[in-house]
Amino acid sequence: MRDIKVAIIGCGSMARQHIERIVFSGLNTKIIALADPSPAACSEAIKIFHRAGVPLPQSYSTLQELLKKHTEELDAAFIITPHVFHYHQAKLCLEANLDVLLEKPMVVTREEAEDLIRTRNQTGRLLVIAFNGSLSPQIRIAGKMLRAGELGQIMMITASIWEGWKDSYRGHWKQDPKISGGGFMFDTGAHMMNTVADLANDEFVDVAAWLVNHDVEVDTLGCVIGRLRSGVLMTMSACGETLSIGSDIRIYCTSGIIRTGAWGEWLSVQRKDADGLGQDLFEPISVPSSKGVWEQFLAVRNGEIENPSPPEVGLRMAKLWDAIKLSASKNGAVVHID
Repeated sequence: MRDIKVAIIGCGSMARQHIERIVFSGLNTKIIALADPSPAACSEAIKIFHRAGVPLPQSYSTLQELLKKHTEELDAAFIITPHVFHYHQAKLCLEANLDVLLEKPMVVTREEAEDLIRTRNQTGRLLVIAFNGSLSPQIRIAGKMLRAGELGQIMMITASIWEGWKDSYRGHWKQDPKISGGGFMFDTGAHMMNTVADLANDEFVDVAAWLVNHDVEVDTLGCVIGRLRSGVLMTMSACGETLSIGSDIRIYCTSGIIRTGAWGEWLSVQRKDADGLGQDLFEPISVPSSKGVWEQFLAVRNGEIENPSPPEVGLRMAKLWDAIKLSASKNGAVVHID
């Protein structure tokens, strides 16, 4: 297969991790252009190409300039920028007839999500959201088990996520609400919200939420309770003022319980035994090793797998986030989602 020619939009620390994986992995991908307003960030990214001994990409300060020079030769764009820029950059790339892999969270509002879906439909291009959970084989297998009714009916979902986020990102753009679109719940917590929405495979209809920020401009603590259209109850908690990083998601069904993480990094199941009682231990489920997000984007683009993380997943999370913000602004008043 010929090399896929791609532009990388954003050259921050996360983007450089993706670039390094791509250029050193031997994937049939040629990065021909970078865009970032920071010359220093571009220079750091260029060092990766020097180390790999591969042709150096052109660097631009704006996406518009990059597209003006390279649209005709590009196949795809990988957007890894601060949250508030995702919508406009993805829309520009789709309208430039490029397939797009877009970092999480997809967008900041429901309206942006709906417009990106319209743009995807109008252009006929591929749009994949880089949610680790939805792209994880563990979550895909868990979803199939739930949809097939292997564990009975879903009754309740509980989820939690934690990280030393407040101190780690002090002064970072992630704690600037004008750029981040939210705090810990919308940043690291986006993985939890997305994976819960993905596994639930249902719409949230009622949400009550509380968000707390301690001496920073965005939330560092969050607690959400909700109800799905099917009647399933859900709780989510996010603590960005603790140690390490981790998560725990549990799907309680009438005949078993699924445990996994927000990133879909592991999966275990407790099933009802012959006596109708639950087994004492969760049994790990063996699944194929998860590939990186770019490898999975290529697999979708090549028709090897269906898109496991389309913008419809991003829309469901955007609607949930809008409801969380509204409820929190009303001190936990219940918000009904249309």
